[in-house]
Amino acid sequence: MKHISFIIAALSFAGVFLLFHTTMSIAEEKTGVIVVDVQGDFTTLKNGSLACNSTDKAYVDKVVEATRALSKKGYLVFATQDWHPADHMSFFSNHAGKKPYEVMKIDGRTQVLWPPHCVQGTENARILVDNNLFMAVVKKGKNPKYDSYSGFQDDGGDITEMNSILKRNGIQKLLVYGIATDYCVKATAIDAVEAGFKVTVIEDLCRYVAPDTSAKALQEMKDKGITIVKELSL
Repeated sequence: MKHISFIIAALSFAGVFLLFHTTMSIAEEKTGVIVVDVQGDFTTLKNGSLACNSTDKAYVDKVVEATRALSKKGYLVFATQDWHPADHMSFFSNHAGKKPYEVMKIDGRTQVLWPPHCVQGTENARILVDNNLFMAVVKKGKNPKYDSYSGFQDDGGDITEMNSILKRNGIQKLLVYGIATDYCVKATAIDAVEAGFKVTVIEDLCRYVAPDTSAKALQEMKDKGITIVKELSL
C-alpha cells in the first residue's frame, strides 16, 4: 500500500509540475513591437511624396503615444525604415516615359512604380517616432534592384537582420502597426508569421494606400493566421 501511495503521490506531483511549467511557459511568452515605416514621405503631416490617407499630425501623435506607452510597459520596440538609393528601380522617374503608379514588369516581376520616396539621407526618410524608443531600426530597400515591402526580406529574397534580432531578444509574439496596411505592414506581418512568430496587427494604428487593397490585405493576413484588432488595448 505504501508503494502504491508513493506512486500516486509521485504522479500527482508530476501533474502539478507539468501544469505549473506549462502555465509559466505561456506567461513568459515575450512580446515585441514592430513600428513599420512611419516616415515623413508616407505622411500628409510632412507633405510626403507618397503620403497615405489620414496620415496627419493626429495620426502620427497617436502612433507616438502608443509606442511610448508600450515601451514604458516593458515591451521591446523595433522599427523598419525604407532607405532607398536615388537610383532605386521602383521610382517611376528612373524609367523613361513612365508615370507614378504605373505597373510594369521588371526581370519578370510585377512592379508598381512609385514617386521617389525615403531616399537615403533626406529629411523625409526620417522616422517620426522618437528613435530612443527603439531597440533597433532595420533599414530596408537599400538594394537598387529590388523593392522591399517586408522588414524581413526584400523582393529578391535577401534577408534583413530583423529575424535574428527578434530571436536574439527572445521575442515570440509581435504587435505590428504603421504604414501601409496594404504593402509594408502586410508583408512584414506575413513574413513574421512564416518565421514562427505569433502576430497581431493593430488596425487603428495603420494607414493604407487604397481602401480596396487594404481590405484585401487584411483578409490575406487573417488567412495566414494573423490576428487583426481594431485598437490597442493596454
